[in-house]
Amino acid sequence: MAVYTEVAFDEAAALLGALDLGELTALRGIEGGIENTNYFATTTEGEWVLTLFERLTHAQLPFYLHLMKHLARHGVPVPDPQAKREGARVGPGEDAILHTLCGKPAAVVNRLHGKSELAPGPAHCAAVGHMLARAHLAARDYDRRQPNLRGLAWWNDTVPVVLPYLDAAQSALIRAELAYQNHVAAGSAYAALPRGAVHADLFRDNVMFTGTAEQPALSGFFDFYFAGVDTWLFDLAVTLNDWAIDLPTGRTDAARTRALLDAYQAVRPLTGAERRLLPAMLRAGALRFWLSRLWDFHLPREASMLKPHDPTHFERVLRQRVTTPLHA
Repeated sequence: MAVYTEVAFDEAAALLGALDLGELTALRGIEGGIENTNYFATTTEGEWVLTLFERLTHAQLPFYLHLMKHLARHGVPVPDPQAKREGARVGPGEDAILHTLCGKPAAVVNRLHGKSELAPGPAHCAAVGHMLARAHLAARDYDRRQPNLRGLAWWNDTVPVVLPYLDAAQSALIRAELAYQNHVAAGSAYAALPRGAVHADLFRDNVMFTGTAEQPALSGFFDFYFAGVDTWLFDLAVTLNDWAIDLPTGRTDAARTRALLDAYQAVRPLTGAERRLLPAMLRAGALRFWLSRLWDFHLPREASMLKPHDPTHFERVLRQRVTTPLHA
């Protein structure tokens, strides 16, 4: 959600007009994430989010956009990609919900209502666990396939790139964890894990709530642009590693963990293989985000409003997951 590509007001207005979304009245760059360029766009017809994709290609993006469409049709509250007006020409190889702006792939989605909860309680975690399980089940018949682009293959490629920036203890930890995750992925228990399209980045700032702190109502998941086909357990682990963690220490918060896991399993109980591998996947989720934050921090791209995340947070989480494993 940094701004890598500056979009002129008139350029955005032309795209929104072509999508029959009204006349643009305000355009504001969004501060927060680090992967794509995002703007809030206000028109006479409503509130929208305009995204320009800085790394993903025209060929990769239909997987993400149609996944959101699929989940929305199954009652999961997600942003709805806006299509070219009915009857508009869509050429060979083009997609009606994928656009081009400033030479970059672009999408426009409706802006969700509510706000993110950055200090969640058990009730928020229960709502997230319930909806995550629903999303996994809803995606069972999603027929597009694309691997998790930040999965094990990316970890193997990226660890050597960040090693020069680590001290001896960090280097030993990341090497050992990568070897462990390669070992886990080669096993029969891992092969037995249920899998499908997953969000893979369901952090606190990617969920919206309405209601009250005591009775929150989950109003939407968003930012699906790290999604891919992976194990449902990995997606659950990534979610637990943010929603059910004490941020200063990286330690497990027992009440939030139980709330999220119980709500998830009320919809989709974990299999035996998932129960056995939950500690390993919690470590995998911590490694994935420690590694990506190291990469973004030490090898940043220039962008307006860019604020790289602190890599040491997920180093702490990983050390906690190794020394104090959580069992389902």
